[in-house]
Amino acid sequence: MADAHPLVRLETLALIAVGGFAGSNLRFFAMGLLPDVASIVLVNAAGSAVLSVLVYEAEYAGLLGSRTRLVFATGFLSSLTTYSTFALQTALASAPLATLGIVAANYGLALLSVLGGRALARRVGSPHTTDGETA
Repeated sequence: MADAHPLVRLETLALIAVGGFAGSNLRFFAMGLLPDVASIVLVNAAGSAVLSVLVYEAEYAGLLGSRTRLVFATGFLSSLTTYSTFALQTALASAPLATLGIVAANYGLALLSVLGGRALARRVGSPHTTDGETA
């Protein structure tokens, strides 16, 4: 991308900024509705699910364009998810059990979200066969 025309680079920055604005505002909204730890777990799990759909959709179907993935993955999801706040919440947890719960909830739900997103992308990307074969 170093050779790209300045207007192409400017367009890329604008797309990321639009996605980032929307993602950060959605996280702010979620933090106003739920307690701190719950809201961070929610946005991290949701962001992991959507990111896995985007990544695996590109591999299995390729229906979304690179600009769409740029807006959502680099802009929106990077601003929606917040692993730095998760790390801070973990470090400031008042008890070892709370620390374990925060870590387990964030990583466990994120992993399940990625697996669910991959399954969804597989269903979208490849036709469902009825000859007994499972994916």
